[in-house]
Amino acid sequence: MNILIKPIITEKATNDSELFNRYAFVVNKKANKLEIKNAVAKAYGVEIESVKTMNYPVQRNTKYTKSGIVQAMKGAYKKAIVQLAEGESIDFYSNI
Repeated sequence: MNILIKPIITEKATNDSELFNRYAFVVNKKANKLEIKNAVAKAYGVEIESVKTMNYPVQRNTKYTKSGIVQAMKGAYKKAIVQLAEGESIDFYSNI
């Protein structure tokens, strides 16, 4: 089971990482906090203080256009916020 799917690199997540040393990841929906903590520590070689998780449900929307009704769906996902120990950091752009 692949636990880490991708890092979240948005303006809010980047600001959080610079100010509070917290990093956001999209993770497998079935992964728990201990599995996420071990996966991040193994992948990036950092020490982790805490992990917070959030489950986002499926988002459905309907648009009424000239050509008819258009329906769209955004899939469900799980997000993890990882708080690193003092002095630790993750560089997402090192292997580009």
